[in-house]
Amino acid sequence: MPLDEALSDRIRQILDARKVRFTEKKMFGGLCFMVDDKMLMGAREGRIMVRIDPEEEAKSLKIKGARPMDFTGRSMKGYLFVDEKGFDLDEDLEYWVSLCLKFNPKAKSSRKKG
Repeated sequence: MPLDEALSDRIRQILDARKVRFTEKKMFGGLCFMVDDKMLMGAREGRIMVRIDPEEEAKSLKIKGARPMDFTGRSMKGYLFVDEKGFDLDEDLEYWVSLCLKFNPKAKSSRKKG
């Protein structure tokens, strides 16, 4: 699945409007947005990957387009895939960005120190 530049631009615009400092990193065949050296969310053609509070997962899975993220056949707690029907509207994408930003301060960094 190739990178979705239009979707990536939509995410950038939301983060810029909120004055969030972020970096971008190509990962998993798409583009990941990083905040404070932690993965915030990712964009690939037709879907986003979101990193949310695991306590919000059950509620979030009830939202249109959301499903567990499972790279290896096993779902990863606190990570979801959302297909385009779940973020077609700007307010829907803003909701997912907000949920990711809310969890980011509590998320552990996977960056190796030293």
